[in-house]
Amino acid sequence: MTENSNKVCIDSPPEYILSYLEDKNISRVFAAALSDMDADGRYGEVWAIATDKQLHILTGKSELGVWQEEMFASYAYDEVKRFYIDTFISSGILVGVFDELDFELCAFSNGNARKFGHFANLLNKLKNKELFSLEDEEFKDEDLFCPVCGSPYPNRGHKICPKCMKRGALFKRVMSYGVRYKFEIMAVFLGILATAGLGLLRPQLNSRVLFDHVLNPNSQRYGQLVPFILSILALETTSFALNVLNGRIGASISAKIVYDIKLELFSAMQKLSLSFYNSKHTGNLMTRVNNDAQDIQYFISDGMPHFIMNLIMLSGILAIMLSFYPLLAVVVFMPIPLIIYVIKTVVPKFRKYKWNTWAKNSRINSIINDALTGMRVVKAFGREKSEINRFEKANYDLYRANVKEGRTAAKTFPMLSYIMTLGGLFVWGVGGFKAASGSMTLGVLLSFVGYVSMVYGPLDFMVRTFDWYTNCMNSAQRIFEIIDQKPEVKEAENPVPMPNIKGKISIRNVTFEYEPNKPVLHNINLEIAEGEMIGLVGHSGAGKSTITNLITRLYDVNEGDILIDDVNIKNIAFSDLRGQIGMVLQDTFLFSGTIAENIAYARPDATRDEIISAARLANAHDFIMRMPDGYETMIGIRKNNLSGGEKQRISIARAILSNPKILILDEATASVDTETERLIQEALERLVKGRTTIAIAHRLSTLRNADRLVVVERGTIAEVGTHEELESIKGIYYGMLKMQKEALRVRE
Repeated sequence: MTENSNKVCIDSPPEYILSYLEDKNISRVFAAALSDMDADGRYGEVWAIATDKQLHILTGKSELGVWQEEMFASYAYDEVKRFYIDTFISSGILVGVFDELDFELCAFSNGNARKFGHFANLLNKLKNKELFSLEDEEFKDEDLFCPVCGSPYPNRGHKICPKCMKRGALFKRVMSYGVRYKFEIMAVFLGILATAGLGLLRPQLNSRVLFDHVLNPNSQRYGQLVPFILSILALETTSFALNVLNGRIGASISAKIVYDIKLELFSAMQKLSLSFYNSKHTGNLMTRVNNDAQDIQYFISDGMPHFIMNLIMLSGILAIMLSFYPLLAVVVFMPIPLIIYVIKTVVPKFRKYKWNTWAKNSRINSIINDALTGMRVVKAFGREKSEINRFEKANYDLYRANVKEGRTAAKTFPMLSYIMTLGGLFVWGVGGFKAASGSMTLGVLLSFVGYVSMVYGPLDFMVRTFDWYTNCMNSAQRIFEIIDQKPEVKEAENPVPMPNIKGKISIRNVTFEYEPNKPVLHNINLEIAEGEMIGLVGHSGAGKSTITNLITRLYDVNEGDILIDDVNIKNIAFSDLRGQIGMVLQDTFLFSGTIAENIAYARPDATRDEIISAARLANAHDFIMRMPDGYETMIGIRKNNLSGGEKQRISIARAILSNPKILILDEATASVDTETERLIQEALERLVKGRTTIAIAHRLSTLRNADRLVVVERGTIAEVGTHEELESIKGIYYGMLKMQKEALRVRE
């Protein structure tokens, strides 16, 4: 520890704590953390103070600036193997490992979990006499919250605050998808402009021209009905043609836009690391690909064009009215402030009711999905009546939500129609009086009435467009959250090409955690020779699968290095690394398609003879040929579902065809019968020849051919050796072997 590393980290102790420590001859505080909970789970003031040699836990309270001690304890680092935190539903504890005993040092609420996780890391560095990094010394919690409004980020990995989101910038980005098709959009805009212009002509022809000229004996165009009808026909035909043309171009643009968005979104999802998917529900991501992209499509293809057209219509109507009779124009627009007030007052409530209905409907869908998916469990435990009651309650909640939404709609929209009717009555009243007095012609009056009917529809649509705009921006924010997400596991800018990996693996001082401050692996060291078969054994959750996940770079290590052929895997191109590592997992996943396509998944260019050869080596050829269409048999959802053993053998055939230099077997023979296990074991024995193999198994008998066995215990490598060597030392492996033999004897 260097001299400049004695700055206080995380929480700064107040003066009364520093005075108390000074009285106890405790100096050089390297780190301090304040907890809000004592050892009995009561809220109080507890300080964890780390010096260069000891951890001190201070429990008490301050009175008049003096610390009143209730409990004081000290723990020397030499006595502790390591520090870690364990979290529960609403609280957590700082734990010290003394020999084989875990001892609770300090409790805290979950609001302080991240802080104490960081504090535990600092304690481990102090214990191991490691230097603090800049990140250690400048730890802050601000990256979890929006600096503007203080709200927590919905996604810690992507610091976007929905409350402070700049919708203007987001709108520009959404519109950028349309800019790609600027010529088509320009054509639609010109068509909209022409359609709006024709729409503005319609009241003039139907009212003013007809009554003031064609039907007026004093007009020069009196009686010219045929030209009038032909003019109306030409207007309607042109308007129809423009609408058809706009619709065709708009449909093409919207289809292209949704194609671009979905492709960009799906491509971004493929590049993200596996850790991203661990925190996301499949249904949530599918909604983003489909529904959210569709919302943006609708807004660009339908919302924006109609908004522009209605804006042009309203501007044109206002200009025409003011040019003919300004006073009557003012009368027409008098109810508009009242309409806007009603919409702004009621629409938020209506939106809330619609969201409530959506939530209740989602709840019903979840219950239906659970009941249908778990029907076997429901029947087995006789819970049909319980499921009916559960559905009935959710259905009643949905019924009440629908009623509330329906009643609000039934009250709001008739009210708006009534207000709009008042505008028409004002025109009839004022205009009728003017027409009767001779200061206004009948045609002008009827034109005004026609324009009144055209005003309120566009106005209502434009007000509703703002809700549409909000939905679009929310969808865009969710989509861009994924598109902008940076993968945690990144390929090197200039990766080392390794087309011919030999298979030597070196794991050096590796520490890893899936969740912050909860290490799963602790300082792992392991050397695996080229062509060697290693068996990983240990209890569930010990960290066996995590080791294989790190070798394949599904995750990156937090500390330490993993090398293949003496090259750090972070510097190897993804295609070379993952293209030469084969995996056979316990939970085999097969894609919807033919059996041949599934076997050739890693090598789509494989010939039929190569596919059949791989299937023979995997002991899969015989059962495939008994299928209805042999290798062309469709498998997947509702398509000739296979047994677990058959899926596993297809998975082995897939690995054989890929011809990997490094092979990972993760519980490849679990959950199958004895005969199937024999066939799978034969196939695996052929597969592992000449390859570096890492095999994970709880059934220790399946690892009899391993060159060495590695026992993983609580994230550390506890024992390494052959079966005979580990059995002779009578340690963890011996205990597991003895337990399995006893279980087998009981079963027999």
